[in-house]
Amino acid sequence: MIETDILYAYLKKYDWLKDTAVKLISKVMKGDFGTVYASREVVHEIYYVSMEEGVKIDEFISGITSLFTIENLIFLDTNYEIDLLALTLIKQYNLKSIFDAYYAATALNQVPDHTIISTDNIFDNIPRVKRLDPRIIV
Repeated sequence: MIETDILYAYLKKYDWLKDTAVKLISKVMKGDFGTVYASREVVHEIYYVSMEEGVKIDEFISGITSLFTIENLIFLDTNYEIDLLALTLIKQYNLKSIFDAYYAATALNQVPDHTIISTDNIFDNIPRVKRLDPRIIV
């Protein structure tokens, strides 16, 4: 499962993670990892960050649309089980981000190998979630 840091870096013109994101998404499109997942919650997180950074709504919509067309990338819906698990993870592991909680819950509930590709080491604290640093796998 790919977390927001990669997807947003892929969309942005300049980002410290841009080169890694482009390489990783290229591998996803080639099918190097088989089917890769992302939570639909990335749309919400990218929206909030984009608006804070002054991105115009048309540019945001265009960017999100391009993410939905990435071959071999499937966006997973949330459901009440993921909602409750995310809230439980916030409490149990003192997570500060509702988005991180949703990604961990989605990985645990809907991703067969429970793996998250992310630079965010908060996922290292959650048992059964395996985090892969994208800078290492590309």
